[in-house]
Amino acid sequence: MRPLHYAAWQGKKEPMKMVLKAGSSVNIPSDEGQIPLHLAAQHGHYDVSEMLLQHQSNPCIMDNSGKTPLDLACEFGRVGVVQLLLNSNMCAALLEPKPGDTTDPNGTSPLHLAAKNGHIDIIRLLLQAGIDINRQTKAGTALHEAALCGKTDVVRLLLDSGINAHVRNTYNQTALDIVNQFTTSQASKEIKQMLRDASAALQVRAVKDYCNNYDLTSLNVKAGDVITVSAAGGAGDTPVAVPAPGPAPDRPLPQVLEQHADGRWKGCIHDNRTGNDRVGYFPSSLVEAISKRTGK
Repeated sequence: MRPLHYAAWQGKKEPMKMVLKAGSSVNIPSDEGQIPLHLAAQHGHYDVSEMLLQHQSNPCIMDNSGKTPLDLACEFGRVGVVQLLLNSNMCAALLEPKPGDTTDPNGTSPLHLAAKNGHIDIIRLLLQAGIDINRQTKAGTALHEAALCGKTDVVRLLLDSGINAHVRNTYNQTALDIVNQFTTSQASKEIKQMLRDASAALQVRAVKDYCNNYDLTSLNVKAGDVITVSAAGGAGDTPVAVPAPGPAPDRPLPQVLEQHADGRWKGCIHDNRTGNDRVGYFPSSLVEAISKRTGK
Protein backbone atom coordinates (compact mmCIF):
# COMPACT_ATOMS: atom_id res chain seq x y z
CA MET A 1 0.00 0.00 0.00
CA ARG A 2 0.97 3.64 -0.47
CA PRO A 3 0.97 6.46 2.11
CA LEU A 4 -2.51 7.55 1.04
CA HIS A 5 -3.83 4.04 1.70
CA TYR A 6 -2.36 4.01 5.20
CA ALA A 7 -3.83 7.42 6.00
CA ALA A 8 -7.24 6.28 4.75
CA TRP A 9 -7.06 2.99 6.65
CA GLN A 10 -6.25 4.75 9.93
CA GLY A 11 -8.56 7.72 9.37
CA LYS A 12 -5.77 10.30 9.67
CA LYS A 13 -7.03 13.59 8.26
CA GLU A 14 -3.88 15.73 8.53
CA PRO A 15 -1.53 13.20 6.90
CA MET A 16 -4.23 12.70 4.26
CA LYS A 17 -4.25 16.43 3.50
CA MET A 18 -0.46 16.47 3.18
CA VAL A 19 -0.34 13.50 0.82
CA LEU A 20 -3.16 14.89 -1.30
CA LYS A 21 -1.45 18.28 -1.45
CA ALA A 22 1.67 16.52 -2.73
CA GLY A 23 -0.38 15.29 -5.69
CA SER A 24 -0.93 11.64 -4.78
CA SER A 25 -3.56 9.91 -6.95
CA VAL A 26 -6.77 9.11 -5.06
CA ASN A 27 -7.65 6.24 -7.40
CA ILE A 28 -4.40 4.27 -7.43
CA PRO A 29 -5.09 0.65 -6.36
CA SER A 30 -3.24 -1.52 -3.87
CA ASP A 31 -2.23 -5.10 -4.66
CA GLU A 32 -5.73 -6.09 -3.54
CA GLY A 33 -7.26 -3.67 -6.03
CA GLN A 34 -8.41 -1.30 -3.31
CA ILE A 35 -8.22 2.46 -3.62
CA PRO A 36 -7.95 4.55 -0.43
CA LEU A 37 -11.72 5.08 -0.43
CA HIS A 38 -12.23 1.33 0.02
CA LEU A 39 -10.22 1.42 3.24
CA ALA A 40 -11.80 4.59 4.59
CA ALA A 41 -15.30 3.27 3.87
CA GLN A 42 -14.65 -0.17 5.37
CA HIS A 43 -13.36 1.34 8.61
CA GLY A 44 -16.04 4.00 8.86
CA HIS A 45 -13.84 7.08 8.53
CA TYR A 46 -16.42 9.65 7.47
CA ASP A 47 -14.22 12.75 7.24
CA VAL A 48 -11.50 10.97 5.28
CA SER A 49 -14.07 9.43 2.94
CA GLU A 50 -15.58 12.86 2.35
CA MET A 51 -12.15 14.32 1.64
CA LEU A 52 -11.39 11.60 -0.91
CA LEU A 53 -14.72 12.14 -2.67
CA GLN A 54 -14.02 15.88 -2.82
CA HIS A 55 -10.75 15.03 -4.58
CA GLN A 56 -12.62 12.99 -7.23
CA SER A 57 -12.15 9.52 -5.78
CA ASN A 58 -14.26 7.09 -7.81
CA PRO A 59 -16.70 5.18 -5.54
CA CYS A 60 -17.59 2.78 -8.35
CA ILE A 61 -14.15 1.13 -8.54
CA MET A 62 -14.22 -2.54 -7.57
CA ASP A 63 -11.41 -4.31 -5.73
CA ASN A 64 -10.10 -7.77 -6.62
CA SER A 65 -13.05 -9.40 -4.85
CA GLY A 66 -15.54 -7.34 -6.85
CA LYS A 67 -16.53 -5.00 -4.03
CA THR A 68 -16.91 -1.23 -4.18
CA PRO A 69 -16.42 1.18 -1.25
CA LEU A 70 -20.22 1.22 -0.86
CA ASP A 71 -20.25 -2.58 -0.62
CA LEU A 72 -17.67 -2.53 2.16
CA ALA A 73 -19.42 0.24 4.09
CA CYS A 74 -22.66 -1.76 3.92
CA GLU A 75 -20.94 -5.01 4.89
CA PHE A 76 -19.27 -3.52 7.96
CA GLY A 77 -22.20 -1.39 9.11
CA ARG A 78 -20.73 2.06 8.52
CA VAL A 79 -24.00 4.01 8.48
CA GLY A 80 -22.53 7.51 8.14
CA VAL A 81 -20.25 6.55 5.27
CA VAL A 82 -23.09 4.72 3.51
CA GLN A 83 -25.21 7.87 3.68
CA LEU A 84 -22.28 9.92 2.39
CA LEU A 85 -21.73 7.59 -0.57
CA LEU A 86 -25.43 7.40 -1.40
CA ASN A 87 -25.45 11.20 -1.61
CA SER A 88 -22.86 10.95 -4.40
CA ASN A 89 -24.43 10.91 -7.85
CA MET A 90 -21.79 8.44 -8.99
CA CYS A 91 -23.14 5.78 -6.62
CA ALA A 92 -26.59 5.71 -8.23
CA ALA A 93 -25.37 3.11 -10.73
CA LEU A 94 -24.33 0.80 -7.88
CA LEU A 95 -27.98 0.41 -6.88
CA GLU A 96 -28.86 -1.10 -10.27
CA PRO A 97 -28.57 -4.85 -11.05
CA LYS A 98 -25.46 -5.93 -12.94
CA PRO A 99 -25.59 -8.34 -15.93
CA GLY A 100 -23.51 -10.99 -14.14
CA ASP A 101 -25.29 -10.85 -10.78
CA THR A 102 -26.96 -14.26 -11.09
CA THR A 103 -24.02 -16.09 -12.69
CA ASP A 104 -20.96 -14.74 -10.86
CA PRO A 105 -20.23 -17.06 -7.90
CA ASN A 106 -18.86 -14.04 -6.00
CA GLY A 107 -21.64 -11.71 -7.08
CA THR A 108 -23.20 -9.58 -4.37
CA SER A 109 -24.86 -6.22 -3.78
CA PRO A 110 -24.89 -3.59 -1.03
CA LEU A 111 -28.30 -4.87 0.07
CA HIS A 112 -27.16 -8.50 0.27
CA LEU A 113 -24.10 -7.57 2.32
CA ALA A 114 -26.11 -5.45 4.74
CA ALA A 115 -28.77 -8.16 5.06
CA LYS A 116 -26.41 -11.05 5.84
CA ASN A 117 -24.68 -8.95 8.51
CA GLY A 118 -27.87 -7.66 10.13
CA HIS A 119 -27.43 -3.94 9.45
CA ILE A 120 -31.03 -2.74 9.69
CA ASP A 121 -30.34 1.01 9.43
CA ILE A 122 -28.27 0.54 6.30
CA ILE A 123 -30.97 -1.57 4.69
CA ARG A 124 -33.44 1.25 5.32
CA LEU A 125 -31.06 3.74 3.71
CA LEU A 126 -30.61 1.53 0.65
CA LEU A 127 -34.34 1.04 0.23
CA GLN A 128 -34.93 4.78 0.58
CA ALA A 129 -32.27 5.35 -2.08
CA GLY A 130 -34.19 3.12 -4.49
CA ILE A 131 -32.27 -0.16 -4.59
CA ASP A 132 -34.32 -3.02 -6.03
CA ILE A 133 -35.44 -5.02 -3.00
CA ASN A 134 -35.77 -8.16 -5.17
CA ARG A 135 -32.31 -7.85 -6.74
CA GLN A 136 -30.87 -11.33 -7.20
CA THR A 137 -27.44 -12.89 -7.10
CA LYS A 138 -26.58 -16.53 -7.60
CA ALA A 139 -27.44 -17.10 -3.92
CA GLY A 140 -30.85 -15.44 -4.28
CA THR A 141 -32.27 -12.22 -2.86
CA ALA A 142 -31.30 -10.39 0.31
CA LEU A 143 -34.03 -12.44 1.99
CA HIS A 144 -32.11 -15.64 1.23
CA GLU A 145 -28.98 -14.15 2.82
CA ALA A 146 -30.74 -12.85 5.93
CA ALA A 147 -32.66 -16.09 6.46
CA LEU A 148 -29.56 -18.27 6.10
CA CYS A 149 -27.59 -16.08 8.53
CA GLY A 150 -30.39 -16.04 11.12
CA LYS A 151 -31.03 -12.28 10.96
CA THR A 152 -34.61 -12.27 12.27
CA ASP A 153 -35.09 -8.49 12.33
CA VAL A 154 -33.76 -8.17 8.79
CA VAL A 155 -36.12 -10.87 7.54
CA ARG A 156 -39.02 -9.05 9.17
CA LEU A 157 -38.00 -5.70 7.67
CA LEU A 158 -37.57 -7.13 4.17
CA LEU A 159 -40.94 -8.88 4.30
CA ASP A 160 -42.64 -5.76 5.65
CA SER A 161 -41.00 -3.79 2.82
CA GLY A 162 -42.51 -6.08 0.19
CA ILE A 163 -39.73 -8.46 -0.82
CA ASN A 164 -40.92 -11.46 -2.83
CA ALA A 165 -40.65 -14.55 -0.60
CA HIS A 166 -41.32 -16.87 -3.56
CA VAL A 167 -38.15 -16.01 -5.51
CA ARG A 168 -35.88 -19.02 -6.13
CA ASN A 169 -32.12 -18.80 -6.41
CA THR A 170 -30.05 -20.52 -9.09
CA TYR A 171 -30.25 -23.71 -7.02
CA ASN A 172 -34.09 -23.59 -7.17
CA GLN A 173 -34.40 -22.74 -3.47
CA THR A 174 -36.67 -20.22 -1.80
CA ALA A 175 -35.55 -18.55 1.42
CA LEU A 176 -37.80 -20.96 3.32
CA ASP A 177 -36.18 -23.94 1.58
CA ILE A 178 -32.76 -22.72 2.75
CA VAL A 179 -33.87 -22.28 6.36
CA ASN A 180 -35.49 -25.71 6.40
CA GLN A 181 -32.36 -27.32 4.99
CA PHE A 182 -29.50 -25.54 6.73
CA THR A 183 -30.52 -23.87 10.00
CA THR A 184 -31.58 -25.19 13.42
CA SER A 185 -31.18 -22.19 15.74
CA GLN A 186 -33.88 -20.59 17.86
CA ALA A 187 -33.79 -17.58 15.54
CA SER A 188 -34.46 -19.83 12.56
CA LYS A 189 -37.70 -21.06 14.13
CA GLU A 190 -39.09 -17.54 14.16
CA ILE A 191 -37.75 -16.93 10.66
CA LYS A 192 -39.40 -20.14 9.45
CA GLN A 193 -42.74 -18.99 10.77
CA MET A 194 -42.43 -15.58 9.10
CA LEU A 195 -41.43 -17.17 5.80
CA ARG A 196 -44.20 -19.75 6.02
CA ASP A 197 -46.72 -16.97 6.52
CA ALA A 198 -45.25 -14.97 3.63
CA SER A 199 -45.04 -17.98 1.31
CA ALA A 200 -48.44 -19.45 2.06
CA ALA A 201 -51.13 -19.33 -0.59
CA LEU A 202 -53.67 -20.79 1.82
CA GLN A 203 -54.04 -23.30 4.61
CA VAL A 204 -55.97 -26.53 4.20
CA ARG A 205 -57.01 -29.36 6.49
CA ALA A 206 -56.74 -33.02 5.46
CA VAL A 207 -60.12 -34.78 5.53
CA LYS A 208 -58.57 -38.24 5.16
CA ASP A 209 -55.24 -40.02 5.47
CA TYR A 210 -52.72 -40.15 2.63
CA CYS A 211 -49.52 -42.19 2.56
CA ASN A 212 -47.19 -43.05 -0.31
CA ASN A 213 -43.91 -44.42 1.00
CA TYR A 214 -42.78 -45.32 -2.53
CA ASP A 215 -42.53 -41.67 -3.60
CA LEU A 216 -39.93 -39.62 -1.74
CA THR A 217 -41.57 -36.38 -2.88
CA SER A 218 -44.91 -37.23 -1.24
CA LEU A 219 -46.21 -35.59 1.93
CA ASN A 220 -47.82 -38.24 4.13
CA VAL A 221 -50.76 -36.79 6.05
CA LYS A 222 -53.37 -37.84 8.56
CA ALA A 223 -56.96 -36.64 8.69
CA GLY A 224 -57.03 -33.37 10.61
CA ASP A 225 -53.49 -32.29 9.70
CA VAL A 226 -53.23 -28.59 8.82
CA ILE A 227 -51.15 -28.05 5.68
CA THR A 228 -49.69 -24.75 4.50
CA VAL A 229 -49.83 -24.74 0.70
CA SER A 230 -47.05 -22.96 -1.16
CA ALA A 231 -47.61 -20.25 -3.75
CA ALA A 232 -45.78 -20.37 -7.08
CA GLY A 233 -44.99 -17.80 -9.70
CA GLY A 234 -43.78 -19.27 -12.99
CA ALA A 235 -44.73 -17.77 -16.33
CA GLY A 236 -46.33 -21.01 -17.51
CA ASP A 237 -48.34 -21.73 -14.38
CA THR A 238 -52.12 -21.73 -14.37
CA PRO A 239 -54.56 -20.84 -11.57
CA VAL A 240 -56.16 -23.59 -9.50
CA ALA A 241 -59.40 -23.59 -7.52
CA VAL A 242 -59.79 -23.60 -3.74
CA PRO A 243 -61.09 -27.04 -2.68
CA ALA A 244 -64.62 -27.45 -1.34
CA PRO A 245 -66.32 -27.81 1.13
CA GLY A 246 -64.27 -25.54 3.43
CA PRO A 247 -64.65 -21.75 3.56
CA ALA A 248 -62.51 -19.49 1.42
CA PRO A 249 -59.35 -18.17 3.06
CA ASP A 250 -59.45 -14.72 4.63
CA ARG A 251 -57.16 -13.05 2.11
CA PRO A 252 -56.96 -13.06 -1.72
CA LEU A 253 -55.26 -16.08 -3.24
CA PRO A 254 -52.20 -15.58 -5.43
CA GLN A 255 -52.60 -16.53 -9.05
CA VAL A 256 -51.14 -20.00 -8.69
CA LEU A 257 -50.32 -22.71 -6.18
CA GLU A 258 -47.10 -24.65 -6.42
CA GLN A 259 -47.77 -28.01 -8.02
CA HIS A 260 -46.02 -31.20 -9.05
CA ALA A 261 -46.09 -32.13 -12.73
CA ASP A 262 -48.86 -34.64 -11.90
CA GLY A 263 -51.05 -31.92 -10.36
CA ARG A 264 -50.42 -32.59 -6.67
CA TRP A 265 -50.01 -29.53 -4.49
CA LYS A 266 -46.84 -28.72 -2.56
CA GLY A 267 -47.41 -28.21 1.15
CA CYS A 268 -45.77 -28.08 4.55
CA ILE A 269 -46.86 -29.55 7.89
CA HIS A 270 -45.29 -27.94 10.95
CA ASP A 271 -44.75 -30.10 14.04
CA ASN A 272 -45.18 -27.78 17.02
CA ARG A 273 -43.70 -30.38 19.37
CA THR A 274 -40.36 -30.79 17.56
CA GLY A 275 -40.32 -27.51 15.64
CA ASN A 276 -39.61 -29.41 12.42
CA ASP A 277 -41.34 -29.12 9.05
CA ARG A 278 -42.36 -31.87 6.66
CA VAL A 279 -42.57 -30.73 3.05
CA GLY A 280 -43.89 -32.62 0.04
CA TYR A 281 -46.68 -33.10 -2.48
CA PHE A 282 -50.22 -34.34 -1.81
CA PRO A 283 -53.49 -34.71 -3.78
CA SER A 284 -55.73 -31.65 -3.50
CA SER A 285 -58.78 -33.91 -3.41
CA LEU A 286 -58.13 -34.96 0.20
CA VAL A 287 -58.17 -31.46 1.76
CA GLU A 288 -60.53 -28.59 2.44
CA ALA A 289 -59.67 -24.91 2.75
CA ILE A 290 -59.69 -23.37 6.22
CA SER A 291 -59.60 -19.79 7.46
CA LYS A 292 -56.01 -18.69 8.06
CA ARG A 293 -57.08 -16.42 10.90
CA THR A 294 -59.33 -18.76 12.87
CA GLY A 295 -58.27 -22.23 11.72
CA LYS A 296 -61.95 -23.19 11.23
